[in-house]
Amino acid sequence: MPKLKTKKGVLKRFKITKSGKIKKRSANRGHILSKKSSKRKRKLRRSSYLAPMDAKKVRRMLPYG
Repeated sequence: MPKLKTKKGVLKRFKITKSGKIKKRSANRGHILSKKSSKRKRKLRRSSYLAPMDAKKVRRMLPYG
């Protein structure tokens, strides 16, 4: 059985925590920030966790994650 390849794009975007949850960065923080309110930008600073169904797909792309 050959080694499984890790999807490098997924590896850069997600982090698996000790408890097994998958942590992600909030979207809408890259550019065009002037029209977004300070409150919205502040809330977007926080990271969040993936939904269980999405986490299942991501986990499949990170065989050794």
